Amino acid sequence: MKRLFISDCEGPISKNDNAFELAEHFIPSGDRLFANISKYDDVLADIVQKPGYTAGTTLKLILPFFKAYGVTDRQMEEFSQQNIVLIKDTKTTLAHVQRLADSYIVSTSYEHYIRSLCKATDFPFQNTYCTRLSLDQAPITVDEKETLREMAQEIAHMRTIDISGINSIENFCDCDQTLLQRLDEIFWSEIPKMTVGKLLTDVVTVGGEQKAESIRDAAKKLGAKFENAMYVGDSITDVEAFQLVRNKGGLSVSFNGNSYAIKAAEVAVQSESNLITATLADIFCKHGKQAAIKAIENWSIEALKKADVDPAILAELTTLYPDCLPKVQIVTSKNMGSLIKESSEFRKKVRGINIGRLG
Repeated sequence: MKRLFISDCEGPISKNDNAFELAEHFIPSGDRLFANISKYDDVLADIVQKPGYTAGTTLKLILPFFKAYGVTDRQMEEFSQQNIVLIKDTKTTLAHVQRLADSYIVSTSYEHYIRSLCKATDFPFQNTYCTRLSLDQAPITVDEKETLREMAQEIAHMRTIDISGINSIENFCDCDQTLLQRLDEIFWSEIPKMTVGKLLTDVVTVGGEQKAESIRDAAKKLGAKFENAMYVGDSITDVEAFQLVRNKGGLSVSFNGNSYAIKAAEVAVQSESNLITATLADIFCKHGKQAAIKAIENWSIEALKKADVDPAILAELTTLYPDCLPKVQIVTSKNMGSLIKESSEFRKKVRGINIGRLG
């Protein structure tokens, strides 16, 4: 039986938000710029549900500003190599799952970062799906650089739009509706008219439905059934992937996920160590989904022993957590609210407040 293990990268594998970190490093007030574009991304994907729009398009919308501030492909790759921060025990986990199953990383991240991460973890780059691009090849004029730098600072200094409790564009206050209209003008009218606007039309971000399509592609190549697939993610860009795997009978796992991930996944993990992912993958790949669910329902070292977890993984897990295992639960309608709150806070603890609160 051919098992398929697929994981998002940033969150389940690393603590980074590489695009945020690039913006913070190379663009003045880049952290605010990225955060405000990310919030706009959430509005378009989740509330407006703009036709043809993909969650994670923040990584495309920020590109003209990288170009305007002179960021190169080499700088992106060197910065990525120097700043990778892995979740604890990631190398052990990736090595273990590759012995158990055909393993893939499906990530919205830029290829510069994924190449660097693959080198750091000995994971085969050919088994990844990510956002491909070359900033060096993108055209831009001197006038566009100046205009885009002004736009970048305009967006960075906008007030942050509050989307909590909002389910329709009409529910936003007048001030936020004005900001959204301005952002619409910038990204869908003004930048597309520039030569650098090719970045918005040519680059395809691997988020949302593109992640689901990547899973379909991997499964087709391998002749694997979705019921034999395990997917690990943590954010809004993973929703469609969660839904695909879950609806087809596979195992969908939120690892330190935000509200979007908790609502879409079947299992919620809160852990600083990837040994939990290795443990769940070990049970799933050896004995199937129901065995993994049973172990989660009786979550304890004894239950994991009965589930035939690899002795080496179990020994490391017991050493790391001698008293109490990290929290792993089946998501239900009754516990969803509390899990969203707990997991959202836990992800900020693991990844830092600025990255943890991004969609």
